[in-house]
Amino acid sequence: MALRTITRNVRVLLGHIQQRTTSNLSARCVSQIASKAEPAVEEDEAVNPTFVNRNPRNLELMALAVKDRGWKTVWPLKEFYHRLEFSRTQHHVTAQVFSNSSPDPVLTCSTKEWAVKRELPSTHCVAACQVVGEVLALRCQQAGITRMVYRAIPWTYRTDAVQAFRNAMKDGGVTLSEPRRKYISA
Repeated sequence: MALRTITRNVRVLLGHIQQRTTSNLSARCVSQIASKAEPAVEEDEAVNPTFVNRNPRNLELMALAVKDRGWKTVWPLKEFYHRLEFSRTQHHVTAQVFSNSSPDPVLTCSTKEWAVKRELPSTHCVAACQVVGEVLALRCQQAGITRMVYRAIPWTYRTDAVQAFRNAMKDGGVTLSEPRRKYISA
């Protein structure tokens, strides 16, 4: 009987000690939390006035940049970030990538280049179109241009040369369409 009362008293004593330690810890935790000041929201949202955008194509990649619309009656349309132009003459094959901000081509590839010309038996065959597509796709990947608009002239679209060029560009990792522009209301 005495043993039972002793164990009961020890349990009650341990319960009181445990309650005191948890109440002291919670009081300490509350005091520590209360001592910290809340950060001001204005500080987090403030933008550095000397901020310089080092990636000018950032809005373009997010499809937020403005595309010049031009006139609806003009062909080819002016609504693009990058436009691919493919031309094939009697002697050479040329492909150029234009930006919407400049009339000069950003990237070019042609069978007039000696590095391309020396690997080909003919500079105007279907194989030449495919090689020009592969080289231009590689140059586009290196420049960071992965999406562009390509609108072939309707009566030349189905030719084997144009199809070989398009397939080479697609196999090189270039998407021949651009995302529609996103409009954000303010």
